[in-house]
Amino acid sequence: MGLAVEGAHRNDFKMVEETRTSISIERPTPTPEQPQGMCLDKGDDDDEVRDLLAEFGFTPHIRARGEEATARKQDTGFKARRWVVERTHRWMNRFRRVLIRWDKTVRNGLAFLHLACASITYRKAGLLG
Repeated sequence: MGLAVEGAHRNDFKMVEETRTSISIERPTPTPEQPQGMCLDKGDDDDEVRDLLAEFGFTPHIRARGEEATARKQDTGFKARRWVVERTHRWMNRFRRVLIRWDKTVRNGLAFLHLACASITYRKAGLLG
C-alpha cells in the first residue's frame, strides 16, 4: 500500500506517481508471463497516468463510470477490481482523526494515516484473537 497526502483541490491523477513511489515493499519485476496491473477509476484516466504506469511496468485497468455495473449484469461471475481500494478507504474513514483532519501539518496527518493502516492490517491479520 502506498500513501500520499495532498489538499482536496488536487486532481487524483496528479498523485499517481507520488503514491506509487511511496510503496515501501519492493514488488517483483513485471514480466510478460506475470504482468502486474494497477486498478484505477475514471478520475485517473489520463495519458500522463498511462505513460507513467507503462514506465513502472504496470498494466492500467481503468474502467469508465457504470462499465462495471453493466459487466456485472451481463456476467454472473464478474468481480469488480476496484473494490479493494474502495473498501480500504471505508476502513480508514472509521478513524475520526483521519476522516476529519484536525492536524495542521502534513507530517502529523501522514503519521496518523500510517497508524490507521497499521491498525487495519493488525486487525485483518487476526492477531487480536
